[in-house]
Order: sequence, then structure tokens, then C-alpha cells
Amino acid sequence: MATNLLSAAHCKNANSNGAAIRKLSDGDGLYLWVYLDGRKYWRLRYWQAGKEKSLSLGVYPLVSLSDARKKRNELRKQLQAGLDPSAERKATNLRKELAAENSFEAVAREWYGRQLHTWVPHHASDVKRRLENNIFPGIGKRPIDEIQASELLHTVRKIETRGAYDLAHRVLQVCGQVFRYGIATGRCTHNLSTDLRGALTPHKKKHQAAVRPEELPELLLAIAKYDQIGDKQTRLALQLLAQTFVRTNELIGAEWAEFDMNSALWIIPAGRMKMKAEHVVPLSTQAVLILAELKEISGSSRFVFPGRNRDKPISNNTMLFALYRLGYKGKMTGHGFRAVASTILNETGFNPDVIERQLAHCERNEIRGAYNRAEYLPERKRMMQHWAEYLDSLEAGAKVIRFKGKGVK
Repeated sequence: MATNLLSAAHCKNANSNGAAIRKLSDGDGLYLWVYLDGRKYWRLRYWQAGKEKSLSLGVYPLVSLSDARKKRNELRKQLQAGLDPSAERKATNLRKELAAENSFEAVAREWYGRQLHTWVPHHASDVKRRLENNIFPGIGKRPIDEIQASELLHTVRKIETRGAYDLAHRVLQVCGQVFRYGIATGRCTHNLSTDLRGALTPHKKKHQAAVRPEELPELLLAIAKYDQIGDKQTRLALQLLAQTFVRTNELIGAEWAEFDMNSALWIIPAGRMKMKAEHVVPLSTQAVLILAELKEISGSSRFVFPGRNRDKPISNNTMLFALYRLGYKGKMTGHGFRAVASTILNETGFNPDVIERQLAHCERNEIRGAYNRAEYLPERKRMMQHWAEYLDSLEAGAKVIRFKGKGVK
């Protein structure tokens, strides 16, 4: 039993009496070290295998006298059990470090870093945000091999309580990929996401809104008049999107360096494509004319569609909000141009492989090697010019003609 020699008042008023360090004993190896500059530290003095050792117990007054005594008594129990408190502390710290390295968050960030070069920027941002906002606060610090299926379910169901059922499924899929990476790297042995199949609220996948082919002429006429309620650049962006039916992100991030006007080709680099393969868009005569107008608007900016900050492109919502202003909220999106173009071109009789390649749906075949960016290029050039002329005819008042066969009349 320790003979307590200090009091709270002693600790508060203690000074070094001019010494570099003054050591005040509280008994059973507990000391308050008082330095000349007024700093005060708790230390435990003990003997192990005939050698004197000491261990820091914290800074006074953050660690009070009573707290220091509790720590001393706990460490004395370790000594009585034949353990070295210093070695036990090092082992505990090591376990904490290993746990941190093998936490779900650590494994997830490592997995994310290895996947990053394969993703387009907006997808990478989505994955990171979903983990940081929805998963890390709940189980991020937990060792990945200690997480239970019930913990993961509880964390993901918090997303469902917000009504975000689709997001909950997407986040669970990401977690599954992290667990698979953890298994491959020896940090865990089981993919908990497979245990949760059927545990989340079912959701019906929503498709991007798109007008029906017979509604396309009215939409094109509305876009042509957009200057009356909006700006010319946005109107041209919508028209170029209709002409090329690329993904919205691919359009707004377009840079002038990507265009070969002599060959009438737009070559989108792999880094900006969803499938991470360079994509060629043949430019119709109409598309080239639209680009000429855009060049006058963009001036010296490297972007085809610069925003208010000329060093950055317009936002993702620019064209979507323009469609809202035209009365197409819930009826049409930028992605919808891809759907309507695919429908009409397939019904017109163009080769489905040519259409799919132009939509950049096809993944690269690993057996064949790198994707041939010029695949079907002559046919795609003819198809894109035909599509541009078809849109012109609709805007001019022609009716949509849908049938199986060659060409549109």
C-alpha cells in the first residue's frame, strides 16, 4: 500500500527551489518532477530484473494527483504479475498502430489509391465522398478483420433512413470491393457485403430522363430559341451535345487541343473517358460550324466551354438547368441525347456495332489488346453526318420517321 506524501496543494504550489529538476515523491515509486521553468511531469520509478526504470504518466495538471495515483496502482499490479509496464505500453502502442494500419479506412484509402488511375475524375470523387461521408464515421477506425456484418449493416442502413436507397446499394458495393482488396492483401478473410445480400431495401434503378423520338423536333426548336431566355454558349452546348451525343462530362471538359479541324475529328483523351480508352468523335459539317461560333465566345481559354473563371469549364448543371428552363425538367437530361440518338439510329438501320462504338459503350477487349480508336471510322463519319442532317430536318419542321431500313426519309 502506498504511503501518500503529496497533496493537491503541494502539487499546485511546488517549484524546483532553483534546481534544474526537483523530484517530489508520493510513495511507491510515484514522483512529480518539477523543472526550473515551472513544467511538471508525473513519472513512475520501478525496478525490473534488478534494473531501475522509469515511465512517464503524463503532464501535471492535465493529469491530476488522483489520476496519477490510479495509474501508479494499475502499473504496480502489472509489476506484481511479473510484467514490465514499459514493455507492455510499447506492445499496446504497437497493437494500436497495427490496428490503425489495418483499419477499414486505411485499407479503403489504400485500395482507392490503387484504383484512382483507372477512373475518370468525377467517379473517383464520388467514391471518395461516399466513403468519407457514409462509412468512415461509423466503422472507419475499426480493424477490418474485426468488423461484424451487423456493424456494416447498421452503418449502411443510416443511408437508407435518408431515403437514399440507391446510394445505400452503391456504398455497399464499394465496401465489398474494399473487403475483397483486404482479403487479397491479407488484412481480412471474409467479404461481409456478401452476407448482406437481400438485407437492404430493394430499389428500382431510375433511367436518365429522355424525350421520345417523336418529341425530339419540339425539343430542338426550343433549344434553337434558347438565346431568348439564356446565353448563346449554353444553346450551342446543347446543340453540340445533340450532334455528338457524348456524355455530358466529356462535352463540358472539352479543350481546343482535342480537336483536329483539318480532319474534322474530336479526339477525347482516355483520361476523360468513362471506359478509359481514347475516343474519336467524327465532326459533321454542322458540328464544325457550331465549334466556330464557340471559338469566338471562348476566346483565349483552353476550354471550349469556359465558365466565369476562364481557366475552368462550365459546371455539370449548366445544360441540365437550361433544359429545366425550357420546360423539360424530369423529361430530358444531357444523357438523354445518347438514348434518343441510339433509338433512332438503330431503327434507321445503321450497324449496331457502329452505333455502340460511337456511344463508347464497348469495353476494350483484353485479348485483342488496345482499343483501336479508328474502328468503324468511315461508317461512323457517314452516320454522324447523316445524324446532323436528320436533326436539321427535324428543326426545320420535318416529322420523325421511324422504321427498319437504310436511312431516314
